Amino acid sequence: MSWLQLRLDCDRPAAEGLEDQLLFAGALSVTLEDRGDEPLLEPGVGETPLWQAVRITGLFPADTDMEPVLAALPASSQPRVEILEDRDWSREWMQHYRPMRFGERLWICPSWQDPPEPNAINLLLDPGLAFGTGTHPTTAMCLRALEKRIREGFDVVDYGCGSGILGIAALRLGAGRLLAVDNDPQALTATRDNAGRNAIDAELVEVELPDAAPVGAWTGRADLVVANILAGPLASLADTLTAFLKPGGQLLLAGLLESQAQALIDHYADRLGLEPVEQEEEWVCLGGARPT
Repeated sequence: MSWLQLRLDCDRPAAEGLEDQLLFAGALSVTLEDRGDEPLLEPGVGETPLWQAVRITGLFPADTDMEPVLAALPASSQPRVEILEDRDWSREWMQHYRPMRFGERLWICPSWQDPPEPNAINLLLDPGLAFGTGTHPTTAMCLRALEKRIREGFDVVDYGCGSGILGIAALRLGAGRLLAVDNDPQALTATRDNAGRNAIDAELVEVELPDAAPVGAWTGRADLVVANILAGPLASLADTLTAFLKPGGQLLLAGLLESQAQALIDHYADRLGLEPVEQEEEWVCLGGARPT
């Protein structure tokens, strides 16, 4: 089956009205994307961020009469219609997801491909309902940092676990037990599924919501805590994250921009010292240890 794809260019003030106009005209879906390579930083509470220059794409059934739709649109939006052939998008996506190496020993591999180094530490991961594939710089930095820091038998907390990629990598690197925490039930499901896919003993993994009673039992127990979230939550969770650490326990924080790093270092200063341990593009990973 084919579809008609209508694309428009506009500035931010016009975007909402044009989006509503396409939906009213019968668009099955409308997507907004950046037209000017403008980064969107962490929004404030209640804010809906949008780029200054926006591209809007509406998807219509192939038999839609597009003439009245186009006639109602402003010429300044430069509307253009394309035929979009139906494709097997799951297979299309699979063609572009390849094994990735992090550090000296760790590979993240899609389950449908053979690991390029069978004798390396290979983590099988199929992206699904939750964030975390290794392709984003923040995840990549955490994986490299874990590869350097994990020691045999470590107790590890992955806070904001998403797909479980960081915690499961820690186990594959030699950690003894894992507490994976997320406020999204889909993330907990994805973490359990990915742990099973990697033949991780279920008794070694606790997957919990933040307020679950078993989470409290990890106070003062962790050799390493990793949290790849955003700068705002990392600041508000400072007491929670550091409370997991035993004396000498290590903390890794990611999901923040270089411009946000110093403020977070200052915020944690009375708990433990943090410093940049990895940087990729504009993203920074901070690390530190609880005083002994």
